[in-house]
Amino acid sequence: MKRLLLLGIAFIGLLPHSRANVLKVDKTFVALHMPIDTSDVKNGINNLFLASVCGTNGAKLNPRALSFVQDFIIQNKQEMDEMKSWGRPYFKLIDGILNEYGLPTELKYLAVIESNLKPTAMSWVGAVGPWQLMPATARLLGLKVNRKVDERKNYYKSTKAAAIYLRDLYTELGDWLLVIAAYNGGTGNVYRAIRKSNSRDFWQLQNYLPAESRNHVKKFIGTQYTFEGQGSVTTLTKDEATDQLSGSAMYVFNRRLNKEEQASAKTVNISGKYFSSIISKYILMDETEFNRYNPDFDKVMASANNSYDLKLPADKMDLFVSNKYEILNESVQRLLLEADAANENKAVASISHK
Repeated sequence: MKRLLLLGIAFIGLLPHSRANVLKVDKTFVALHMPIDTSDVKNGINNLFLASVCGTNGAKLNPRALSFVQDFIIQNKQEMDEMKSWGRPYFKLIDGILNEYGLPTELKYLAVIESNLKPTAMSWVGAVGPWQLMPATARLLGLKVNRKVDERKNYYKSTKAAAIYLRDLYTELGDWLLVIAAYNGGTGNVYRAIRKSNSRDFWQLQNYLPAESRNHVKKFIGTQYTFEGQGSVTTLTKDEATDQLSGSAMYVFNRRLNKEEQASAKTVNISGKYFSSIISKYILMDETEFNRYNPDFDKVMASANNSYDLKLPADKMDLFVSNKYEILNESVQRLLLEADAANENKAVASISHK
């Protein structure tokens, strides 16, 4: 708390002491969707990080990221506030493509720390464009890179390529913080850090990563908090996301739906002990097809955090809604039968040991 207080005072000390500026600062805090007490500016920055730690949407800021994120927001907030305005068309385009590939839209903030959203950005190692793709990687992702044409600078094409790359990295690593680290430094460095630390938790293995990759992840987290005032599944480790977010949060990105299927499907959040086979029977849908729309459904519904964003074609969702009571009743009956069978097996095993 002492550090938070000092940062709050330092931040306020940079501002002219007028009521107009006080109100301006408070509106900035309010824009971050935080429960800020506008009557007490001195505690404003403290309240911001207190709300971040508590998690307004269930995603809590890891304590080991707190110091970095605090400093990052203070140093970069003005520039990023301006970017919210001039970058709106770019963010809209990126959001649409990320949605098309079933990816979290918060990944757009990777383009902010990679290039400041500039299509002409170029690094000293030869990475180019808003997503800072290297030539070999860009070509593997289907982009033209030669003396005459460099599609890494094309916002639409490079964003689609980056979405494919991020999707493939997540399929391989299954953890968004590791994906961000691998995007910067390659999967080789991530696997090396996993071996040396004997952990797949970013906060445990971070010191075995190159400093640039380690800080890249923290910059991504800081950028997301600067723009949104809160974290999401992309600022959490896999275990953190499993503990803090709804059960389906870790699996919805594995849906393999094309653009038309995504657009025409309906989604409803359900909780309880549903079974995919029973739902499939009532909505007249092949179970394999059901699982394509709803990966790991039974695994999530069998867990303690059994909430799922059920996605179905519109006509199938209508059947689900009209048969919801029967589906749930049959699912409960199966659960009771399975419990009885388990108890019976335990009893038999107990007798056999006597």
